[in-house]
Amino acid sequence: MTHDPQWITLMARFFLVLMFPFSAVDKMIHRDEALMQANTSILPGGSVLLVLAMVIELAAPVCIVFDWHARPAALLLSVFCIATALLYHPFWCRGDFWSPGSSVDRAHFWDFTKNFGLAGGLLLVALGAGLPLASSI
Repeated sequence: MTHDPQWITLMARFFLVLMFPFSAVDKMIHRDEALMQANTSILPGGSVLLVLAMVIELAAPVCIVFDWHARPAALLLSVFCIATALLYHPFWCRGDFWSPGSSVDRAHFWDFTKNFGLAGGLLLVALGAGLPLASSI
């Protein structure tokens, strides 16, 4: 059985960016909570950052899935993921990472690493890396 590599690439791009529009909608619905989180970083202007995040989370995935300026959109979204990890998931700050029971730091650690995993996949799109195994499936 052969598979169309374009179909596989489309699905991979879709899966890679699926969470971002939902995240933007969540920020719209829970604006007050999102604004509180936006104001926790070292950067000023939480409300501007929040709007910018929503625009990026809505526009970049569309560009990536429909392959319209996909490389710059993927690069932008990758930088967004790295910035989000560093600014909003500082698992090293509280000191409860190794504490027994629930830990805020461990929760931030997993969000931090997921953001970097997404950034890596997005960088592959930004670099134009296809799915080399797709042609042999």
